[in-house]
Amino acid sequence: MRKTIAMSVIALLSVLAVAQQKPSPRKQADAKLGNGKTVSVDYGSPSMRGRKIMGELVPYGKVWRTGANEATKFHTDSDLTVNGTKVPAGDYTLYTLPAEGAWKLIINKQTGQWGTEYDQSKDLARIDMKVAKTPAPVEQMELKLEAKGGDVVLHMLWENTDASVDLKAAK
Repeated sequence: MRKTIAMSVIALLSVLAVAQQKPSPRKQADAKLGNGKTVSVDYGSPSMRGRKIMGELVPYGKVWRTGANEATKFHTDSDLTVNGTKVPAGDYTLYTLPAEGAWKLIINKQTGQWGTEYDQSKDLARIDMKVAKTPAPVEQMELKLEAKGGDVVLHMLWENTDASVDLKAAK
């Protein structure tokens, strides 16, 4: 009887612990390019919750869904140039390929899939990103679109990493 009660209490505590974990909320960021057209990202925003992120939860050398849950959606109303690569206006999925000193942004033509359903044959481009350290730890992953002189900078901020790339309206 005591064993059954103890097991029931443990099961209840486990359920309560899982219920208290906050899911990764969906977030969106939008920015205007100098030509008045919009770029946007829609992503799941996971938290560190005491975990080591870069190199562990997000392993180096493997494609990462760049967020949580559903794949990260990217939309541009304008043709873009991203580090010399032409990206036509439209809808895409963003992935990243993290490495200790260098990252790549993967712009993938497949859309609407779960974040772990990556098909490399659908890649439009793999583009080098700049990597810097954040001034302070970032608890909840953020994709930020920063307007900068008519262009937009896409930042992926999490833990102590800021991986970024410039988005320019194509001429």
